[in-house]
Amino acid sequence: MDVIPVTITSRGLGSTARRDVWWATPLAIFVGLSLFIVYATWAAFQNAHYTYGPYLSPFYSPELFGDSPHAWLGPKPAWIPAWVPFSPALLILPFPGLFRVTCYYYRGAYYKSFWADPPACAVGEPRGSYWGEGSFPLVLQNVHRYFMWIAVGFLFILTYDVWLALWFTDAATGATRFGIGLGTILLAVNVVLLTGYTLGCHVMRHIVGGAHDEVSKHPVCDRAYACSSALNARHQLYAWLSLFSVAFADVYVRLCSMGIWTDLRIL
Repeated sequence: MDVIPVTITSRGLGSTARRDVWWATPLAIFVGLSLFIVYATWAAFQNAHYTYGPYLSPFYSPELFGDSPHAWLGPKPAWIPAWVPFSPALLILPFPGLFRVTCYYYRGAYYKSFWADPPACAVGEPRGSYWGEGSFPLVLQNVHRYFMWIAVGFLFILTYDVWLALWFTDAATGATRFGIGLGTILLAVNVVLLTGYTLGCHVMRHIVGGAHDEVSKHPVCDRAYACSSALNARHQLYAWLSLFSVAFADVYVRLCSMGIWTDLRIL
């Protein structure tokens, strides 16, 4: 058999024969993720305007320590030094944040957009070697399977927040009654999108499939695997929609609290 020698030519960053606008997607992802990171960091350090009536921003839920009626354990404890920046969001945001950072979809997205590794298919990258995720620090991406369980726990907490957002206190009488505001709907939609994103996670598919080699031989696991796979087919869509919904829910609660927006009472 004849052996045909193949010469591999090293390409520089951005070198490609592609004629389409291949850079549009990684650029859009770079801008989108950067805006979210900047806003979420700013909002987390504010420690203000994160509640409005029965609404609690998802950035601050659960509020373990704080000054609002939503705080589980009361105000800021004395054992936290005064010189340490304090905000209820700083105590909980790292957990859902690490779930997203280590997500299989987001890895592929920010590897391309932030590290140009590679910036797109058939486009030159700035390095000539590939280490993969088997060495430090990328081997730490494996914590994703553990943070998924924490993310599932947050779904129950945020669902409870939606329940609380159904009960409004009358300013004149002090009585609490059932109601639905635009904020209630936004918080509920956020939970739905986060649920679609979390339950469609690749790790969730493996878990509900029972880790079987032939999941089709196990009817219950096969059905659960099919449901998770259906969500997984739109994992990218749920990833972005839920990222937007959690940020917009915070914006809505914040602007209502500041008196800039008025909550629309539907019922």
